[in-house]
Amino acid sequence: MVTRKSRREIEKMRQAGRIVAEVLALVESELKPGVSTAHLDRLAERHIRSAGAVPSFKGYGHRSNPFPASLCISLDEEVVHGIPGERTIREGQIVSVDAGAIYDGWHGDGARTFLVGSPSNGVSELVDTTRVAMMAGIAAAVPGAHLADISAAIEDVARPHGYGIVRQFVGHGIGTEMHQEPQVPNYRTGVRGMKLVPGICLAIEPMLTLGTGDVEVKPDGWTVVTSDGSLAAHFEHTIAVTEQGPEILTTV
Repeated sequence: MVTRKSRREIEKMRQAGRIVAEVLALVESELKPGVSTAHLDRLAERHIRSAGAVPSFKGYGHRSNPFPASLCISLDEEVVHGIPGERTIREGQIVSVDAGAIYDGWHGDGARTFLVGSPSNGVSELVDTTRVAMMAGIAAAVPGAHLADISAAIEDVARPHGYGIVRQFVGHGIGTEMHQEPQVPNYRTGVRGMKLVPGICLAIEPMLTLGTGDVEVKPDGWTVVTSDGSLAAHFEHTIAVTEQGPEILTTV
């Protein structure tokens, strides 16, 4: 069921979103060759908890295989849900970082893709285009529009470049749970979807690749990788639909 949030509830989500934005900025400041992904995860959890929030991701999922960290850190061909550990960041890598925080029961969820040093040809354009696609989707989230308008705006940015659009994982509603209805595809489905009204909160998150867009999950049960080994990028903002238009909540 899709629920509209009150101004007070959106303010709680704004606080959660601010913490997420601070975490992503902290990761960016520490990201360099030789840094372990476990170190970045520890910094993130410390910041989230010191801000009076709880990591959304740690312990998320089925109890037989809960996500073990506070950040998702996905490298190169990993699209989303990469598990931090002792592996270290290398020069030229593409690093996608997804962060989530729960503040007073309300979620914020955001992601950015970073380039470490000098990437291979075409990677900078992939990252830039993924960010632009996200912003186009956000701009389409106005009262009176439909979910399909967000999907079309994202696809219209990605398609001219020939990038693969990941279809298996999509954006989503968000609030007192990290993943709520509705789903927000990053491509046209032929269905208009729900009409957007003030108070609807969404996580808009395109995932683009230099290959086909087909993905698979590694044996760890979490890490999503491109099936063809191509590089991937991922950006995400939590937004609220307001009478004045979309408001990004995952910002400082």
